[in-house]
Amino acid sequence: MSKQKLELTWIGKEKRPKLEPRILLEDPEKSYHAKHRITDSDVFDNRLIFGDNLLALKALEQEFTGKVKCIYIDPPYNTGSAFAQYEDGLEHSIWLGLIRERLILLRNLLIDEGSCWVQLDDNEAHYFKALADEIFGRENFIANVIWNKSYAVRSNAQFFSSAHEHILVYAKDKTRLRLNQFGRSKKQNERYSNPDNDPRGPWQSVTMTISLVGGARGRQYAKTGVSENIFEVTSPSGKVFLPPPNRCWSRNPSGFRKLDAEGRIYWGPSGESAPRLKMYLSEAAEGVIPTTLWADGAEFGHNQDGIRELRALGIGDFPTPKPEKLISKVISLASDPGDLVLDSFAGSGTTGAVAHKMGRRWIMVELGEHCHTHIIPRLKKVIDGEDKGGISESIGWEGGGGFRYYRLAPSLIVNDRWGNPVINPEFNAAMLAEALAKLEGFNYAPSETHWWQHGHSSERDFIYVTTQNLSAEQLQALADEVGSERSLLVCCAAFHGVTAAKAAERWPNLTLKKIPKMVLARCHWGRDDYSLNVTNLPMAEIEKAEPAAAGNSVKNTKSRKAALANAGQGGLFWGNE
Repeated sequence: MSKQKLELTWIGKEKRPKLEPRILLEDPEKSYHAKHRITDSDVFDNRLIFGDNLLALKALEQEFTGKVKCIYIDPPYNTGSAFAQYEDGLEHSIWLGLIRERLILLRNLLIDEGSCWVQLDDNEAHYFKALADEIFGRENFIANVIWNKSYAVRSNAQFFSSAHEHILVYAKDKTRLRLNQFGRSKKQNERYSNPDNDPRGPWQSVTMTISLVGGARGRQYAKTGVSENIFEVTSPSGKVFLPPPNRCWSRNPSGFRKLDAEGRIYWGPSGESAPRLKMYLSEAAEGVIPTTLWADGAEFGHNQDGIRELRALGIGDFPTPKPEKLISKVISLASDPGDLVLDSFAGSGTTGAVAHKMGRRWIMVELGEHCHTHIIPRLKKVIDGEDKGGISESIGWEGGGGFRYYRLAPSLIVNDRWGNPVINPEFNAAMLAEALAKLEGFNYAPSETHWWQHGHSSERDFIYVTTQNLSAEQLQALADEVGSERSLLVCCAAFHGVTAAKAAERWPNLTLKKIPKMVLARCHWGRDDYSLNVTNLPMAEIEKAEPAAAGNSVKNTKSRKAALANAGQGGLFWGNE
């Protein structure tokens, strides 16, 4: 019997980008820390990364694979709506192709006990579910949480006024996932009262009947027509009760009598109602298992709350920012203080702001200019304790901590004026060493004692990067210093006086590679934008799509986008990618 794979397919699915693993460059002027420590649990080493989030995820892969506890992303919904900050009207298959690449990297970053939460609306949520089943494994799907995003009804809606969004939850490994529970809310505790002055404290009554239809109990009853949990009970007023049809009491006769003797059966205010069990607040669990319907605005917030939170900070509007209450629920379920939270579609920075207040470490990535106009001002107010909105009051937030601002380094390889690939002249020696170390799978860690140790892959395997042409004499001296117990990858502009074959034979502890030849075929160089935005695609790529667009000549931006959709159909990558 042949094995068939169930998967979502689209034209161009097989085309994959050859991503360049960029290095990250910190800009100390944009990094920000509190002037002093507020509490002993302040977190300072958070990361805000400015740049394309697919390249940023690739840049994070080496250091953070298997280290992120909670991923929350709120990607462009592909609705066709254009906002001031971004346009998310992509052809569906292109959207799927770009989300697929991000999802693969995101899964790699999760620890085995971690989870990924993706918020979408009906435009792509169901296609995304099929795609995520393929990447995470269908067995690792946890839930589709429905969030009531708005209390207002849109009078201009054609058929239904959309009031919900989806939050699709996946585990890295469902067998190892342990989600927290919601803390008990004031509203939930208010359900308990003590009208009869019970010395055991506040209580609420719950039903004392269970189903006779399903499960082993139902099968047994269907066979025999008998159940020991079906019997008459008599209330204090003398009224006799039997359980409703297809149900039975939750206790047998002896168990029922025991509860009644303990005063745990509630017969109503006048003693003549059907029996219910008294459940005491003192016995209630500290946590509450979450449901998949998040409809209470007081608990989970609405989009309008997110808008008000930003306006209160005085940093300007942003399209549909998520309320802090919503994000705090995700983070509280999926992580504990000190865990690492990642949002690669940072938007207005809500995830980082909430994670910061909740004592989590965080990484956010954003390409848009609102990284500077919204996120940085917002985080500064959080750190300085000036953000009194959102969840601040409920958790007693007073400020503290900090973050480091990074930008993606430019592409390592560029073409010179004659079209030849060369090392980017913007790279200094340290940047070049770090970039090549990352490309070769080494941890960049320059030694203070050994000038030739720029990084390591193990305790005895090192990398050395130089733009010099090395002679046989220099290589011999290098080999002598490395010694027979260690190995060294030497990345240099050239080596002379010996062939590569002779070098391997003469210096077995050295591996020689020439720059930039050693990396030319590795990646798609010079591409800075893989964002979910058609207008950001390089025009050269769109030009390649034009001949496939039904043979029509593309003369303007609108027809160029049409050509892209017709030719790409989900494949954004042409040529030698």
